[in-house]
Amino acid sequence: MRSIVFVITRSDVMGGASVHLLDLAAGLQSCGYDITILVGGQGVFLQHARDRSLSCISLKYLTREIDLIVDVKAIFELRGVLKRLKPDLIHLHSSKAGIIGRISAIGLTAPCIFTAHGWAFTEGVSPRHRFLYRFIERLIAPLAKRIITVSDYDRSLALAERVAPPGQLAVVHNGMPDIPAKMRAQRAAVGDIVRFVMVARFEAPKDQLSLLRAFAVLPSERWCLELIGDGPQMQAAIDLATSLGLAGNVIFSGACIDVSSRLAASDVFILISRWEGLPLTILEAMRAGLPVIASDVGGVAEAVQDGETGYLIKRDATGSLVERLGLLLADAEMRRRMGEAGRLRYEADFTFSLMLDKTIAVYEEALL
Repeated sequence: MRSIVFVITRSDVMGGASVHLLDLAAGLQSCGYDITILVGGQGVFLQHARDRSLSCISLKYLTREIDLIVDVKAIFELRGVLKRLKPDLIHLHSSKAGIIGRISAIGLTAPCIFTAHGWAFTEGVSPRHRFLYRFIERLIAPLAKRIITVSDYDRSLALAERVAPPGQLAVVHNGMPDIPAKMRAQRAAVGDIVRFVMVARFEAPKDQLSLLRAFAVLPSERWCLELIGDGPQMQAAIDLATSLGLAGNVIFSGACIDVSSRLAASDVFILISRWEGLPLTILEAMRAGLPVIASDVGGVAEAVQDGETGYLIKRDATGSLVERLGLLLADAEMRRRMGEAGRLRYEADFTFSLMLDKTIAVYEEALL
């Protein structure tokens, strides 16, 4: 039985990388792999892991912030755990864990695989951070046996920025476990209030503020918007909604554990961002049979087909966003058609089994 150690930076939030890792770890465990997860801190992630019968160890010094002294301690802490566990393979997730993990594993026998859930030097990130993370990734990329990107966009970016050679890079698109048919969207009838929904934390790279400004242009009696998620910028969004006169139309639901049910009760999914990898929330919406309006950043265009399963919006193109919101607000048949097309695309290209099989294939190559 192969043993795999997963490493991820944060336990205090449940972002896309966290959900991806838990799904993947549970799937591999059901296939007979011995799985252990190492994560920074003592947050909500640990309970989610335990709820799925996954072994999880908290690391004291693995944190998101860059701090040279703490990061050196994290390297020694992680290296000590890896030497004790003696895994056959180490799979690293998120930029910080990818850096600390690859350095920690130097000289160990287990090969490292790093999944980039959207590069930290992607377009939309500040020039200073892009320069720093591009330099770091170029320096430590050789320490990974394979680098998985979740989109063709990110693979192309890694090649263009000379981060890794083609043979080291493997594209494995994100995938999601399916849901029962009763959990798919039940769309509003013509004349009903149209329910829009965005699922995202209120922090970079998400841009709920631009979305609120776009909705302020639309007739307020015909729509409502649910914003699911929490984060440091949530109060700013609440204040903006109030100042724009949208308080009666916008629902701030906070972090929720029943996202699938809330998607099923919605009509249109939205994700407005400044940069992305390949967002799981978009795949969740397609799985539910919702049309998607999303920013055309990162690998989003590899999931959303513009004009067929929804609409792609250029970064900061508020006028186009207002126009596309208005089109789906006015046309129930278009919402139905695009939602069904999105569901079929999910079934063809973004199922969990497809992602799992491709990931295992990367593992087998790395273990040769």
